[in-house]
Amino acid sequence: MISSGFSGALKLTDLDDFITPSQECIKPVQFEKSSLGTGAKIKIGDDGSYIQESKSGKSEKLKQVEISLTDCLACSGCITSAETVLVQQQSTDEMMRVFDAQKGLDKKKFIVVSISIQSCISIATSKNISVESAASKLCGYFKKLGADLVLDIKLAEDLALLESQNEFIERYKSAKASKVQKILPMLASSCPGWVCYAEKTHGNFILPYISRVKSPQQIMGSLIKDFVSNLRNKPRNDIYHLTVMPCFDKKLEASRDQFFDVDTGTKDVDCVITSIEVDALLVKQDIIFNDIVPENFDTVINNITEDNHNLFTNSGSGSGGYAHHIFCNAAKELFNINIDKVEFKPLRNVDMKEATLEVDGVVVLRFAIANGFRNIQNLVQKLKSKRCPYDYVEVMACPSGCLNGGAQVKQMEFKPNREFINALENTYNELSKSNPTQNNSVKYLYSNWLNENNKNDYLFTTYREIKKNDQPLNIKW
Repeated sequence: MISSGFSGALKLTDLDDFITPSQECIKPVQFEKSSLGTGAKIKIGDDGSYIQESKSGKSEKLKQVEISLTDCLACSGCITSAETVLVQQQSTDEMMRVFDAQKGLDKKKFIVVSISIQSCISIATSKNISVESAASKLCGYFKKLGADLVLDIKLAEDLALLESQNEFIERYKSAKASKVQKILPMLASSCPGWVCYAEKTHGNFILPYISRVKSPQQIMGSLIKDFVSNLRNKPRNDIYHLTVMPCFDKKLEASRDQFFDVDTGTKDVDCVITSIEVDALLVKQDIIFNDIVPENFDTVINNITEDNHNLFTNSGSGSGGYAHHIFCNAAKELFNINIDKVEFKPLRNVDMKEATLEVDGVVVLRFAIANGFRNIQNLVQKLKSKRCPYDYVEVMACPSGCLNGGAQVKQMEFKPNREFINALENTYNELSKSNPTQNNSVKYLYSNWLNENNKNDYLFTTYREIKKNDQPLNIKW
C-alpha cells in the first residue's frame, strides 16, 4: 500500500498521523478481565506468545490486541498512516487469494468486478491507448482471473445523480418555504476523504449540510449484494464484490459500519483496489497490458439491451458531474429554464469554480465545485461565519477531483502535474455523454427493485460525529 495515495483531507489536518497507533487510540486500552484473577504471572512461551500463569499453575494464552480499519473509522485518534498499515482486506494480495481459491473448489464464490471510468482513463492515458481499449482489456484481465461479471459503475453513478438531484430540489423548496437556510448549501457526499474529514474535524456542525445519497461505489455494492444476488439466485455471502477505483480513500468507505450486513457478516464492497495497484500487479505478474485479450462489460439486467461496447460519462466534472447535473435539473424543475451546458468559472484558483442562474436579474441558483483541502477549509470557514453564498457545492478532497485521485497511474512523460491533469480531463470530456434519465437499466431498477420503502437502505446512508476521547491516556505532553 502506498500511504501517499490518501487524499489531502486525510493528511493535511490537525488529526494525528502516526505510523503506529497514536496516544489517542482507544482500542489498546480496552481489555477483558482474566479468568485467572489477580496475582498471575506472565511468561513467554516457546513460540513467542505471552502466557498468563496463576499461583495454582493454571495458565492461559493472552490474546494480542487487534485493530481493524473499522476501529480506526470509529476513533478520532490515528489517521492515514495507521490506516495504511491496517488495511488488510483491501489489497491485490487479498484479491488474488480469492481468485486463486476458486480453482478446484466445488462451491465457488460468484465474483463481480465494478470498474470506475476514472481508473479506465488513468490506465488509458498511461498506456497511450483509447479509453475503450483500456476498459475492454481490464475486462479481459479480470475475466481471465475468474470474474463472473465485470461491470461499468456508470449505472450506479446515474442512480446517485438522480437521487442527489431529488434531494437538492426537496431541500431548496423547504428552505425557501421556511426561510431557513440551515439545510443549504447541500454538499456532495461521494468523496470518502471529505466525509471522513467532516466527521472527525467538524462533526455535527457540517454533517447536516452533506447529502445523504451514497457514493456510486456503495450504491453499486447494494445493487450487487441485493438485486444481483436475487437475480442470480446467489446468497449474499457467496458473492465477492471487487471495485477498481481512483483513490485509496475508497478503501475506508468500503469498510464503514453502515455498509456492513450484520446478519450475513458481509460487506457491500468486499475489496477495493486502485488504478495504481492494478498497474503494479500487472508488472508483478509479467503481463503486457496490450497483449490482454479484450472483453466487453457485462450487463446487470440480461433482458435489457444497453450499449456496453462504448463507454459513457456524465456532463460536467470528471468526478461524476454532480454540480452540472443538479444545476440543469434544478433550473428546469424550479424555474422552468432549459439548460444544456453549465460553465463553471474559476475563482481564485482552478479548483474553486462557480456557476449562477439569474431570473429577472436576480441570482436564484449559485453552485460551486470545491476540490482540494485548501478550498474545503475555505468553504467550511464561510459556513461557520454564515457567509457561504452557495446552494450546492460539489466537494472532492483531491485537487482537480477524482480524475486526479491519489491512486491514479501517473505517466512519466507528463512532467508538469497540470499538463497531466489536463490530458485526463480532455480524455474524459471527449467520451460520449449520456443522460441518467434515459438509462433503461435505471428505469427498470426503479420499477422492479427500488421503492419508497427500500430506497433509504439501498441509496442513502447516515453520518456521525466522531469526538476525541477525553481520557488521561489521550493527553499529549
